[in-house]
Amino acid sequence: MTRVLIANRGEIAVRVIRACAEAGYTSVAVYADQDADALHVRLADEAVGLGGDTAASTYLSVEALIDAARRSGADAVHPGYGFLSESAAFARAVEGAGLVWIGPSPESIDALGDKMTARRIAQRVGAPLAAGTDEPLSGPEEAVAFAEEHGLPIAIKAAFGGGGRGLKVVRELSEVAAAFEAATREAVAAFGRGECFVERFLERPRHIEVQVLGDGRGGVVVVGDRDCSMQRRNQKLIEEAPAPALAPEQRSAIHEAARAICAEVQYRGAGTVEFLLAADGTISFLEVNTRLQVEHPVTEEVTGTDLVREQFRIAFGEGPSFTETPRPSGHAFEFRINAEDPGRGFLPSPGRVEALRIPGGPGVRWDSGIEAGDVVQPAFDSLIAKLIVHADTREAALVRARRALRELAVDGPATVIPFDLRAIDDPAFATDTFGVHTQWIETVLLPALDAQPRPAVAPVSGLQRFPVEVDGRRVVLGLPAELLAGIGRPATEAAPEPAADASELRTPAPGTLVRWLLDDGAEVAAGDPVAVLDAMKMETTVTAHRPGTLTRRAETGATVAPDAVLATIA
Repeated sequence: MTRVLIANRGEIAVRVIRACAEAGYTSVAVYADQDADALHVRLADEAVGLGGDTAASTYLSVEALIDAARRSGADAVHPGYGFLSESAAFARAVEGAGLVWIGPSPESIDALGDKMTARRIAQRVGAPLAAGTDEPLSGPEEAVAFAEEHGLPIAIKAAFGGGGRGLKVVRELSEVAAAFEAATREAVAAFGRGECFVERFLERPRHIEVQVLGDGRGGVVVVGDRDCSMQRRNQKLIEEAPAPALAPEQRSAIHEAARAICAEVQYRGAGTVEFLLAADGTISFLEVNTRLQVEHPVTEEVTGTDLVREQFRIAFGEGPSFTETPRPSGHAFEFRINAEDPGRGFLPSPGRVEALRIPGGPGVRWDSGIEAGDVVQPAFDSLIAKLIVHADTREAALVRARRALRELAVDGPATVIPFDLRAIDDPAFATDTFGVHTQWIETVLLPALDAQPRPAVAPVSGLQRFPVEVDGRRVVLGLPAELLAGIGRPATEAAPEPAADASELRTPAPGTLVRWLLDDGAEVAAGDPVAVLDAMKMETTVTAHRPGTLTRRAETGATVAPDAVLATIA
């Protein structure tokens, strides 16, 4: 095996490319049109265009990815995380094409990727579980019936997803049906399948996860555990390893449950088993992510393990390089540097990174998919990079994290850096008692955050293609759209900005208009929900900025720019 196609983009593609270089493999990148000059494309040994500008036509297209593997002569495929990394159909297509799939078997993905089947496996091996449904919901009525029987709050979850997408927590019975519909839409958009299930939601729990490596023959080694409780919209922002403030018996229980669940399906490769830990000490199995996690570096830092290289070893039949859980050395934090504005409710903030200052020094690691001058694309995830710090103790790691975050500077998009600095100084997070939980950011910290300046809209990005003849052969040439936009156009004076119209309801972020919540001509009050945008793979509700009569100015399905006029309220 010499050529690995990385079926992904951004920082995880860069991470795998670097592992390929150290293992002596040739890396093959793939790219959507707007990623034609992205960092992962520049770093890879080779790159193949997927011929599209949406996730569905590129990184989520099995046909396009298999074709890219065939054209590049790849021997194996690494899926990264997100996109098709947990798709059994993609794994089967890769293996069906005679390629090595660097991940779990399709059968394991089917068993554990379907959260309801995973629940039944967890029950079989004796793992702790909250009440929930064992089959997909046929409609919102079943979700309502479950809430009436078991009480609120409940969590409606995509059966074939992860990363907080397709997950809705509901605390009011009147909101259950709408939450089911929203979870289904998000699941279809992010994973291509909309099946959802429901379970009791534990209030104010911690989110603990266990990293495992399986040899595919029933042997499973636990590599370590992490705490990922610092979340917003059910997506993680700060992770750390090992999980702090765990009793020895709690750590032992989750390690054994994770090992048993994965051994039951003869798990192969890297995977993560997630649990909730309630304030009263109750532990409940949550799900299994059959892939590499975004937060895998914190486990690497405290165990000295290269998890991507371990994935390579296992995929090529060598098995993990160790069989006993490594003793953790020190403590590590990971900060996801997202292009989001915490002061505006973590609204996406895509745009060009005009300047970038990266921290350094002992115990500091920077995993990134961008450099200065690159554009954070609105069509994809908001993650710019990950800052990882490691030190001998948790207290020392926090000191190092403060220093590194203050050194870090990103000019252009709004980022979560001010939030990170505020969060790690809060006593609930910084003290040994560890008082944060999965809703802590929204309920405690968010009201204290200030909005950041809005970035300028990034220029048009992508490719325009033209058939041309080279040495008597027809080829298709792709040129940057921003280059073509200026060809043959005379310079003109910039038109003055029109005066602001107080009636205009503008979009808080770029995205796709998923649906209108009110009819044209409806009477609204300030703060009423008006429309739903899909922005950077998450749904954002747009609310009325003032009372009046609504006139819609955009069609459902339209792609809208940041600050575009969505409607007027007269």
